[in-house]
Amino acid sequence: MLENKYDLELLLSTDQINTRVQEIAAELSTRFKDEIPILVGILNGSFIFLSDLMRAMTIDCEMDFIKLSSYAGQSSTGTVTLLKDISANITGRQVIIVEDIIDSGLTIKFLKDRMKGATPESVTIVTLLMKPEVTRIEFPIDYVGFEIPPDFVVGYGLDYDQKLRHLPAIYRVKGTL
Repeated sequence: MLENKYDLELLLSTDQINTRVQEIAAELSTRFKDEIPILVGILNGSFIFLSDLMRAMTIDCEMDFIKLSSYAGQSSTGTVTLLKDISANITGRQVIIVEDIIDSGLTIKFLKDRMKGATPESVTIVTLLMKPEVTRIEFPIDYVGFEIPPDFVVGYGLDYDQKLRHLPAIYRVKGTL
């Protein structure tokens, strides 16, 4: 069992995640029922969340991805690097940024500012996880799946040096990896 090998503790079960994803998808489907929003996932961590969210939505939508880097191991580097930009034109569009986790807020602030520069109709932010104790942003997050403590977590797309993304639930790392 990987949980024992890596000293992990279950934080959010697969059922808890699935229920919350369904709830957020229903809210987005109602809010954007007369629109065709574009979901912009932040790679690599958000791909599972975005996939499940999009499949649970009951409206037409599009998707694209952006790849940013701000972590090395378990620590933030303090800067955001753009590795892959979106390919879609978002001018005048309803943009839904899909993030796996908001920690300090550095990445989401960078991305919100970048998206706003392309003059979309609106920018909505959806995150599966948020660490309110350490988040330092001056704007609200529209949809938060779960608020969690400031622990390092893995699973459901979240990784440690590209490992453990495949776990179907979210685990707190108890020791060092």
